[in-house]
Amino acid sequence: MAQHSQKSSDEAVAPVAEQAAPLDATQIYRSHGAFVWRNLRRLGIPENMVEDVLQDVFMVVHRRLSEFESRSSLKTWLFGILLRVAKTHRRSQHRRTVLLDGLATAAEVESDTAATEDDPAEMIGRREASRLLHRLLDELNDDKRAILVSVDLEEMTIAEVAEAMNVNPNTAYSRLKVARQEFQEAVVRYLATERRVV
Repeated sequence: MAQHSQKSSDEAVAPVAEQAAPLDATQIYRSHGAFVWRNLRRLGIPENMVEDVLQDVFMVVHRRLSEFESRSSLKTWLFGILLRVAKTHRRSQHRRTVLLDGLATAAEVESDTAATEDDPAEMIGRREASRLLHRLLDELNDDKRAILVSVDLEEMTIAEVAEAMNVNPNTAYSRLKVARQEFQEAVVRYLATERRVV
């Protein structure tokens, strides 16, 4: 009989032990700060403003953390927040997108690998590619840019992006198709310009 009551007591405690620890804004920053930084740049926030806008994103995360209900992934929830903060910032700056001038820092390198051990020529090549990517993304409107970045660069699913952007999946698919087409056209224009220069 005592053994039976001990078992019931253990079963009652088990579900409590299995509950996930509460989310902590500092831990979210540590684990997702690079994701937010990278996508703020890709969404058109000038490099010299990224730190400020990143701080704004995590202020919203801190304020709204209690509202996160785990119905979507944390990454999807964060992406929705960073989309709205980036859009607000870009509007307030009146789309004052700054193209980088020859002195890009190593922080802009798109790769997650350590840049310090790379060949200098390779580092310069990656910086140039990163600059070109941001320049071509600047040619898309906010919604098309956001969906292209999230699906093609961050490899998020259409369902995740549709939720983050608060649109239905069909609208997301349609925007992605148009965004890819417009991006390809921007690449063709850039290549034609380069050929004329050479």
